[in-house]
Amino acid sequence: MAALTILLVAPIASEAASTKPTIILVHGAMADSSSWNGVIPLLSKDGYNVVAVSDPLRSVAGDAASVASVVKSIDGPVVLVGHSYGGAVITNAANGNNNVRALVYVAAFAPEKGESAFALIGKFPGSELGAAMAKPVTLSDGGIDLSVDPEKFAGPFAADLPHDQVTLMAITQRPVTEAALKEASGPAGWKTIPSYFVYGAADKSIPQTLHDFMAKRAQARDVVIVAGASHVVMLSHPQQVAEVIEEAAQAD
Repeated sequence: MAALTILLVAPIASEAASTKPTIILVHGAMADSSSWNGVIPLLSKDGYNVVAVSDPLRSVAGDAASVASVVKSIDGPVVLVGHSYGGAVITNAANGNNNVRALVYVAAFAPEKGESAFALIGKFPGSELGAAMAKPVTLSDGGIDLSVDPEKFAGPFAADLPHDQVTLMAITQRPVTEAALKEASGPAGWKTIPSYFVYGAADKSIPQTLHDFMAKRAQARDVVIVAGASHVVMLSHPQQVAEVIEEAAQAD
């Protein structure tokens, strides 16, 4: 199993903080844990313990098992938050973990059992991701790594961020295996666990029609659509995303 890197941000201990769920953040493909740099300080300031997991991006089942191991290590309730492909990961990681209080999908895939991210993104027109992909890299085991052409990164991912920030993100992106994007999901955690959705109206990776479809199918408790926001809504509009996460954390 791929090594798991965890970033812990712990607020000053208090009785109030001890009663709050731990927030586990799972980044998506072509990204890393810095995806949450705008959200983490806001959650920490409000007294939440935050764990930002480094998603291996190798397989849905394997990535979910890595996240599930972190969930199992935490005493008390947990809110799982996933961005993009990370949504597929939390959908599976929640299964069998009774301390998961809520699932928050941040511009994320919420697959049904048997669905893959690849199948979902082809369900509705509008994604610009396919046209922005870089040349695939063949791995030693015969698998394929996928990434986005750095020169085309802004369009599908981060059109509302400053150029210098987008350039850095493009250079530091982490590839995902083609197999992971085509892997069928296991049982959908959102069928038994309350879900919340937040995404940008200008998302060019996952079109709004697909976001709307997944949120409605999951019978989401709340859906927040951020006007003008790109696929990385948690970086361009961290306050709105943090508010949805805290809403999920405070719900009964």
